[in-house]
Amino acid sequence: MISLLRKCFQKPLVLPNGFSCFSNNFSSASLEDILATQDRTQVGKLIEEKCILVNERDQVTGHASKLDCHLRSKGPPLHRAFSVFLFNSKNELLLQRRALSKITFPGYYTNTCCSHPWYNDNEMNEDDNIGIKRAAQRRMNFELGIKPEEFPLASVEYITRILYKAPCSDVFGEHEIDYVLFARGDVNLSINENEISEIRYISLHELDDFVKYCRNESIPQTPWFELILNSHLKKWWKDLDSISRHFDHKNIISF
Repeated sequence: MISLLRKCFQKPLVLPNGFSCFSNNFSSASLEDILATQDRTQVGKLIEEKCILVNERDQVTGHASKLDCHLRSKGPPLHRAFSVFLFNSKNELLLQRRALSKITFPGYYTNTCCSHPWYNDNEMNEDDNIGIKRAAQRRMNFELGIKPEEFPLASVEYITRILYKAPCSDVFGEHEIDYVLFARGDVNLSINENEISEIRYISLHELDDFVKYCRNESIPQTPWFELILNSHLKKWWKDLDSISRHFDHKNIISF
């Protein structure tokens, strides 16, 4: 089985009124009632954080709350995101399983870290895509406890962007232009259990076994991770020492 498994915690999330983390059926409950069943920390972030709205050319068109950006009733509107793939000195990829407290895709396996840049001058700075990299550095610290000095901006490689849309439930979903970021380094971890339930490192030759394991255990994978995994990940992973040959900062891969 996959090596280097670390289980941080696995608390079941009990939702009242028959709601299920993995169910697409919220029946006729109001959004207010649905949010009342969710983790309060996660709901707070949905309301407080402002995401960057963009068009299909990734040009900024405005901003919206994280909540509005994930409501299927509103589109969801297209917004910026990023996905970090962190490899250690053995070229093993750090994966995480999202905590059951997450409102979108709870319990799903995914890449090292996935989130959104904020609508502010610091994280909207497009010079050398430094804003996206700052957002990734902030989130790596928040979710995984990786200090900025262990994830320096200069070490973050921007590969390309993908555009995708995917439902999570009949209420929530994703619609993102996702910046794919690679980084390499050995790091110290301090897991935020409100965000992550498990982590593991896997090698490239273990990747297919990992996918089979998830399938056999009925563990889903986030749609953005699955799209990257099934299309480009192996090719990029094999070329870590010459990853710049895969840079495409002009085009947006649409799924």
